[in-house]
Amino acid sequence: MNQKMGSPQGDPESVSTVATRLVLLVEYNGRNYCGFQLQAGQPTVQGELETALKKLTGDTIRIATASRTDSGVHARMQVVSFKTKSKLNPATFISGLNYYLPDDIAVIKAYRTDINFDVRRRAVSREYEYYILNRPTRSPLWHGRSYYVPGQMDIEEMNKACRYLIGQHDLASFASNLGVELENTVRRIHRAEVSRDGDLVVFNIQANAFLPHQVRNTVGALIRVGLGRMTPDEFYSIMDARKMGLAGPAAPACGLYLTRVNYARPIEEEI
Repeated sequence: MNQKMGSPQGDPESVSTVATRLVLLVEYNGRNYCGFQLQAGQPTVQGELETALKKLTGDTIRIATASRTDSGVHARMQVVSFKTKSKLNPATFISGLNYYLPDDIAVIKAYRTDINFDVRRRAVSREYEYYILNRPTRSPLWHGRSYYVPGQMDIEEMNKACRYLIGQHDLASFASNLGVELENTVRRIHRAEVSRDGDLVVFNIQANAFLPHQVRNTVGALIRVGLGRMTPDEFYSIMDARKMGLAGPAAPACGLYLTRVNYARPIEEEI
């Protein structure tokens, strides 16, 4: 963390007797964290945010999140919220939290919302992107931010497989067995597509919700399709089998980004 001068912490007059809810849009590089959610003795994004809130407001605050990213996964737009009696305005929360946060986590926007606004339950969909560096040589610039696959990939075949994902399906085959029984493995996929941008192959997926490691297991199977090691029809057979973990092995976390959480209306209107 860079050396920072001064302190943005508010004075006693910045405290109200009435609690309100703040929603933050947060960006982070997940490489140094064991996921978003708190874990005893482990560095997490939630832990860093709550530590920064304590320093800024003087209060112990527990935050809620719209999506719990796994260890090593990044985010361009994670949505978190918390109740606070602080009267600091949203702009001060942004600058103050960014003062205390490490350089790989930043608050981008902040809004005061309805006290009952639930960032997880109100979300109608989430979007992820997965970045694959697809060229003969590795890249120091993309190391830790993408998955390096040197073999030439067939984007058209990968998109044929993606089309099987669209709609509502039992996606148990794309979930990892983490020792916890899942009550429901049916999810609705709104969009799934692969595109190429120079040396990068980008997988974009939007769904109402995701199963554990669903995106990474899906990408692992799509890579095999792209390299000609599996046909799109074989990809469909894996999905149709509805057998937990069948699509693995999962692609590594370094290439995965939470890019957006969508709501029925803009967050700033939830007042």
